[in-house]
Amino acid sequence: MSERPTAPIRRRKLSDEVLERLLSQIRCGEFKAGDQLPPERELMREYDVGRPAVREAMQRLASLGMITISHGERARVTEVTVHSMINQFDRTARFLLSDSADNIDHLKEARLFLETGLTRMAAKNATPADIDALKTLIDEMAANAGSPQFIDSDMAFHNAVADLSGNPIFAATARAMLHWLKDYHVGIVSFRGAEDVSISEHRQITERIAAHDSEGAAKAMRDHLTRASKLYRAHEDTD
Repeated sequence: MSERPTAPIRRRKLSDEVLERLLSQIRCGEFKAGDQLPPERELMREYDVGRPAVREAMQRLASLGMITISHGERARVTEVTVHSMINQFDRTARFLLSDSADNIDHLKEARLFLETGLTRMAAKNATPADIDALKTLIDEMAANAGSPQFIDSDMAFHNAVADLSGNPIFAATARAMLHWLKDYHVGIVSFRGAEDVSISEHRQITERIAAHDSEGAAKAMRDHLTRASKLYRAHEDTD
């Protein structure tokens, strides 16, 4: 004879029920991106709940990035994309990075792993037009050497390589990682002497991608990111 479950049956909060109803209506397309949700009173009447349950559910939807709430206006459904999904935990990620040097090292390790794989994928997918675009970005890096815009050009190159993977989730994650690292290691490409090294390594990466040499491109990216990290540490130690 099987044992009877002993865990108590817990009653769900009304706001949980409202949240699930609203999510279902958004999911099925009843409320589309850009649409305003019904007024609070209408939702209260439709779901037969009080104002607190509706407001709590709306606040949770807003925290999930599903709706935007502006003062004096009805809540509006937002378009959920891979980038908006990543942005939802942006503030938490920045807090974790500012709170622990170990987390920054973990982020750098994760970026090394991810970008190496993305570069391998880029080498399989790249077209001649893609290679021309990468070369143009490298030319912009060279033109911006010694200026604050150099970092933006550098990041644009890495983002372009990530996009060539063809996987928007990977690309968005790599883009977020790079932006977080920029906030804490802006000096990694901005001190004298690092720009020329970085440009040269970007050209090597592009050459391997152009040759559709997946392993060679991945190695070139891995060497670049590893060497850049060592350059930063050496520069930091002499300051």
